[in-house]
Amino acid sequence: MTNDTQSQKQTDGFHLVIDALKLNGIDTIFALPGIPITDLTRKAQAEGIRMISFRHEQHAGNAAAAAGFLTQKPGICLTVSAPGFLNGLTALANATTNCFPMILISGSSEREIVDLQQGDYEEMDQLAIAKPLCKAAFRVLHAEDIGVGIARAIRSALSGRPGGVYLDLPAKLFSQSMDAAAGKKSLIKVVDPAPRQIPAPEAVKRALDLLKGAKRPLIVLGKGAAYAQCDAEIRALIEKTGIPYLPMSMAKGLLPDTHAQSASATRSHVLAEADVVMLVGARLNWLLSHGKGKTWGGPNADTRQFIQIDISPTEMDSNVPIAAPLVGDIGSCVSALLEGLGSKWAKPPTEWTQGIAERKDKNLTKMAATLALNPPTMNFHSALNVIRNAVKARPDAIVVNEGANTLDFARSIVDMYEPRKRLDVGTWGIMGIGMGFAVAAAVVTGKPVIAIEGDSAFGFSGMEVETICRYNLPVCVIVFNNNGIYKGTDVNPRGGDVAPTVFVKNARYEMMMQAFGGVGVLANTPDELAKALDEAVKSGKPTLINAIIDETAGTESGRITSLNPQSAAAKK
Repeated sequence: MTNDTQSQKQTDGFHLVIDALKLNGIDTIFALPGIPITDLTRKAQAEGIRMISFRHEQHAGNAAAAAGFLTQKPGICLTVSAPGFLNGLTALANATTNCFPMILISGSSEREIVDLQQGDYEEMDQLAIAKPLCKAAFRVLHAEDIGVGIARAIRSALSGRPGGVYLDLPAKLFSQSMDAAAGKKSLIKVVDPAPRQIPAPEAVKRALDLLKGAKRPLIVLGKGAAYAQCDAEIRALIEKTGIPYLPMSMAKGLLPDTHAQSASATRSHVLAEADVVMLVGARLNWLLSHGKGKTWGGPNADTRQFIQIDISPTEMDSNVPIAAPLVGDIGSCVSALLEGLGSKWAKPPTEWTQGIAERKDKNLTKMAATLALNPPTMNFHSALNVIRNAVKARPDAIVVNEGANTLDFARSIVDMYEPRKRLDVGTWGIMGIGMGFAVAAAVVTGKPVIAIEGDSAFGFSGMEVETICRYNLPVCVIVFNNNGIYKGTDVNPRGGDVAPTVFVKNARYEMMMQAFGGVGVLANTPDELAKALDEAVKSGKPTLINAIIDETAGTESGRITSLNPQSAAAKK
């Protein structure tokens, strides 16, 4: 039998998708199997890609986003069509807002039926819906274009300001076949998807001149600085200039929170008093009060000037004038600033730095006294003091944090010592990221994960404790249980149903973890919490600690009470 009479070796859409991802270094997919991508998950696993299957697509998407932040590779979330796609879309939009590289790949209905609105199974024009909520969106209709589609998605997710990308794969695509050799040739290995963007020399000089003339300079580090993974350069810039710095929550640990130049303990003071502020991978959004108003008050309110390092030129002047925009990737910009400092850079006036140090010592002493208290029922401070000590003992542990008061108190109490060890609600301030982020952190780093969850926040993704158990991940979930949203003390004035902010009293969250084979612990005291947390971190076993918190502790909406409209109607 000759080669002419033999059928040529074929490949199909399933294998081309898998081969294209593997060619580009993708080794993990976060997914929820179902029509039409079930076989894709099976085949991907068989080909050596790690498949982490979730109970809800939103949490798979959050995991992909967190993986993108931690690895600088696009995290991949794979979902079914229509409802599954919509569930993943929340995470995709959040990834885009937070500048996390992520690709949402969803199976979809056939175009000819969707376009005529003929009522296909889970029919939806997913591409049109996704476009306004992500950096880019693509659809692949032919097997020979799979390589191009995945390459474009990867480059879009990583280039410039990172973000979320949607890739639409109609069901019919997977079964399409083509010559295997031609298929292999059609795949693309993306080269240098995030090339260095060198800042203009005049922009560097402008920024340095502004810093040089500052009497009260301040550096603000955002999560973009953490994502950039130029940790040594950022530390060198801060230490060589002697300028105090303020890390945003996910930038904590770029330098240890205990560093002498950290101004975290005097946040309000330095924001109000600084005359020149350099933003490194941070944006003047609501988290920094848009760069104006009461937060930025003080004697320099009208004369304060900003330097901003950002890869996107359109970010400049988004809220206030930026006197010295420095456009480029953070690594290149920081390196250029370091080079321009020279050997005779003058440190900031001692009046400024000494004043910060004195306020910092006073505030830390006050905090230490508060943390030393041991009330009859744990409050946020006494419980978080236990976690603070645990993280100090294991600085490589990754902290995931969400909630209202649970988030706010943890940000200021739990010190971080290494970069990219804190993941939280980010720019949108949303709830529900907890278990997805925790799974991703454990999967891509192999390090112990401590997820600090308000009881309300945990409810968004709590079922994923089964996922944690199924993959035997080293995750310890600590639920701060105060019986409700903000507090468990609200009362329905009309009787009947409980107040909308109140949960089942004394809920046994730890039993959820026990139900799936993990370790569940009820902790009523700091000693019980410390013992359970220490055992969880040492053992690496999936653990949930139900930490009972005084239900009167906490405040409405945490530190952003001002954003929660209150009724102005006169009470009768």
